[in-house]
Amino acid sequence: MKTRFIFAIIGAAMMCSALAPYARAQAKTRIAIIGLDHDHVWGLLHDIAQEPQAELVAIADSHQELIEKAKAQVPATVKFYPEYVEMLDQAKPEAVFVTTENDKHLEILRECSKRHINFSTEKPMATNAADALTMEQLAENSGIKLMVNYWNAWTASTRELNQRVRSGEIGPVRKIVVQYGHQGPREIGITKEFGDWLYDPVKNGGGAIMDFGCYGAEMALLVRGLPLRVYAVTRKLKVGQNNRVDDDATIVMDYPDATAVLQASWDWPHNMDRTYVFGTKGSLFATADDLYQRMESDKEDATPDGNTLKLPAVPHEMSNPISYMIDRIRNNKAVDDPLSGKLNVQVMEILDAARESVRTGKAVELK
Repeated sequence: MKTRFIFAIIGAAMMCSALAPYARAQAKTRIAIIGLDHDHVWGLLHDIAQEPQAELVAIADSHQELIEKAKAQVPATVKFYPEYVEMLDQAKPEAVFVTTENDKHLEILRECSKRHINFSTEKPMATNAADALTMEQLAENSGIKLMVNYWNAWTASTRELNQRVRSGEIGPVRKIVVQYGHQGPREIGITKEFGDWLYDPVKNGGGAIMDFGCYGAEMALLVRGLPLRVYAVTRKLKVGQNNRVDDDATIVMDYPDATAVLQASWDWPHNMDRTYVFGTKGSLFATADDLYQRMESDKEDATPDGNTLKLPAVPHEMSNPISYMIDRIRNNKAVDDPLSGKLNVQVMEILDAARESVRTGKAVELK
């Protein structure tokens, strides 16, 4: 009887040991949010709620009205903190998603790196390339994942465009035109708290040149890499608003055998999110939902944009920032372009050069 009891205990221990990896695999990834004063946060909260492997454990913010709004959308178990460092120490998240003003990103990453907490921030990565480079180095030295979130990274059209360019289907790329913009932040109804820093030249780093210029830089880097030089002009067309930042920007990126033109605006009569890529054999045109291709061999009466391509389904782990980060953490995968720290340091180098070009009226060489 005693022997059978001992064997039963041993058997139970062996079963628990065998089930331990399964139990760990089923544990949800603990996620925290830092900042509610960036309107993209509400989309992230939706993504967290839709991801079975995610557990939102805490939110750090000091805006009471936004806190009440968030409480109505998240489980009652989520704890709220007025200050993010206290939250990091007490809630102990595995990953944080930062939705604050741009000039806070480095400060927050520094605290996360000390605690080995994975980090994602909304684009752009920082307000300047020096801060972005420091962020990349901190993440690398501490062994954490660093991600910069662009909504177009999760679309089938962007993924397919990049794949077809890389395959050489349209030949060497000679021209890139990226048009990202809308009527303006205030015009589309952003929250007051978002506007308080979005129109601030220090907290945001600029206006449309930062808000939408980063998309153009991101796409050009994916297709052609760093240019030789950058030239830019900006405008303040909404003079009645007395804004301290630009509301329209044009950035020209010069390559040895190609040109990229980035058009960023808060002045257009409607939303625009278009990327045109012209190669020697054909062209590609991407919107948020569709991708068109027109080849040199197409008939002259073809539509200007070309034929609509059938897009493959986006894998679940590539469909939104929450699922992607969890996949990177659980499977110890590197963060890919255009979300990587390395590419986004280059984005900031381009935007730095663009703002310097605006200041001097001259093209700026990239080193």
